Parts: sequence; structure tokens; C-alpha cells
Amino acid sequence: MADESRNEGEGSRTAAKDYNERTKQFVEKGAVEEKAKEASKAVDSAEGEDLRQAEKTGLAHAHGEDPQVHRDK
Repeated sequence: MADESRNEGEGSRTAAKDYNERTKQFVEKGAVEEKAKEASKAVDSAEGEDLRQAEKTGLAHAHGEDPQVHRDK
């Protein structure tokens, strides 16, 4: 079996490395502000209620907020 198809299970180092690299590229591209503005507009649009409901559903399954995340609500 080839290494790239090996199941790493939860906490996959390969997936984490890929995620980190793609996130770095996204930030370096300078698209963060643009995407943040798009997200803000979406929350304030007709889609907003669906987005808030999706967040509520996701939080119901969470084991608590990441202590490093600070939100003003």
C-alpha cells in the first residue's frame, strides 16, 4: 500500500500540513479582508438567518469555545 493512501486516522498529519499550507497561501494572497467583507454582507442579507441557524447547530455539537477565540456578542 502506498504511503499517500495510508489511513492516518484522526489527527492526520498530512491533512494538517495541507490545511496549514493552503491557509498560509490564502493569507499571503491578501484575500482575507475581501472574504471577511463578503461574509459580513452574507450575514446581513436574506441568507443571514440560515447562517445563524447553521452556527447555532454547529455550536450545539461543540465541546466548548476555543479559549483563544474572543468574540464580542
